[in-house]
Amino acid sequence: MSRDRAVDALRAYAMGGVVLGHWLVTGLVLTGDGGLHQASPLTALPDLAPMTWVLQTLGLFFFTAGFGSTRSLARYPGSPGGWLAGRLRRLLLPTVALLGVGAAVLLAATVVGTSDDTLAVALRLAVSPLWFLLPLVILVAVTGPLRVAVRRWGVARCAAPAVAVVAAVDLAVRLLPAGTDLPPVTVLAAWSVPYLLGVAHADGRLDGRRAGGTLAAGGAIALAALLALGYPVSAVGVPGAGVSNLNPPSLLVVALAVTQVGLGLLARPALHRLLTRPLPGRAVTEVNRSAVRIYLWHQPVLVAVTALTARGGLALPGLHTAPNGPGWVLARCCWLPLLAVVLVTVVRVGQPRSFRRGVHAGGGGRRRPGGGGVAGRSAECVPSVPRVYDHRRSGPPDLQEVIAVRDSDPPSRGRADGQSR
Repeated sequence: MSRDRAVDALRAYAMGGVVLGHWLVTGLVLTGDGGLHQASPLTALPDLAPMTWVLQTLGLFFFTAGFGSTRSLARYPGSPGGWLAGRLRRLLLPTVALLGVGAAVLLAATVVGTSDDTLAVALRLAVSPLWFLLPLVILVAVTGPLRVAVRRWGVARCAAPAVAVVAAVDLAVRLLPAGTDLPPVTVLAAWSVPYLLGVAHADGRLDGRRAGGTLAAGGAIALAALLALGYPVSAVGVPGAGVSNLNPPSLLVVALAVTQVGLGLLARPALHRLLTRPLPGRAVTEVNRSAVRIYLWHQPVLVAVTALTARGGLALPGLHTAPNGPGWVLARCCWLPLLAVVLVTVVRVGQPRSFRRGVHAGGGGRRRPGGGGVAGRSAECVPSVPRVYDHRRSGPPDLQEVIAVRDSDPPSRGRADGQSR
C-alpha cells in the first residue's frame, strides 16, 4: 500500500496552523482574585491580522478530509454503511474520551475551589473546537454522492451552490439589524467547498500545476476583491469586531481555503522532496497518526498549563499577562515549546496500547523511504499500481523477472525461452 505523502504534509501543516493559531491568539489574563479571563492580541495589535491567513488552515483540514474519505471509500471492500461506521468511530471515540476526561477534570477543579471565571473559560475553550464535528460528519456521510456529482458535473458546478449560499448569508449579515439570528447554514456550505476540492483531487481531477495555479490565482483575486468590498482582514474572529469572517464563515474564508489548496497543489513536488528526509518525514507521519487527538486536546492543554502555573499567584509574561503589545507575542512564543511537549505527552498517553506497541515494534508494516516510520492504516492508503517492465528497455538493474509456464503449453514455453531468467 502507498500513501500520498504530499497530502499527509498538507494535513500536518493544517494541524500545526490550527494549534499555533489558537495558542497565539488566545490570551488568558490572570485577574486579582486568581481567576482567568480570555483576551485576544488581535484587539491591541490589528497589524497582526494578515498572519491569520497563514495560521487559519481549516480549509486545508477539510480538503485533506475530503481526499482521505474519497480514497478510503474507493478501496473499501464492504458496504458503504460499514465504511461510514468505521470513519465515524475514528472521529467520535476520541471526542467521547475528551468529554469524559474534561468532565472529570472540571468536577475536580470545582471541588478544589477553582474560580467560576476560570471554569467558564476552560469549558468554552475545551468545547469550542467540537463545532467541526457536525459539518465533517455530514460531509463524510455524503462522500459517495459527492464523488458521483463531481464526476458528472465537475467540481466547479458542484461548489457553485455552496458559494452562493455563503454569499447570500454574507449579504444578509450586512443588511439585517445587528444581532439577528441566522441559521448556521454557512458552516456546512463554506467548508464543503474545500471538501469537494479534496474529493476531486482524490479522483485525479486536480492533478498538474495548471489546476493548482488556477485555484491559487482565482482565490487570490477573490481575496483582493473581498477586501476591497470591506471584508475584515482577519481570517478569525476578533473580540469587539462587528463582523467576523469565521463566525459564520464568510466568502473571504472560502477564498482563503481555495487559495491555500491551490498553493498546496503547486507545492506537491517540493513536499515530496522534503519528505524524503528522515526528520520531516517522521514528523509528518506522527502528526497524521494523531491528527484528531491533536485537534481536540490542544486548547485544553493551553488552559491546563495556564491554570496550574497561575496557582502560584505570579503573573507570568506571555501566559497570564494581557496581550497588549509585541512583548506579549514574543513571550508567548517562548512558552510554545512547553505547550508542545505537554500536548505530545497527552496525545501519546491517549493512544491505545496496542497502537503504541505497533509503532515501536514496527507494526508489521514496511518502512517507506519518504517517511521515517511505519505507514499505518489511513484514508490515503491506495493499492500500488502494478508495473510491467521490459528488460530490454526499462526497469531497475536488479529487477528479477519470474515467469511461470505450463508444460502443456508449448507456445508459452517458447515465449519464455526468449526471456532472461
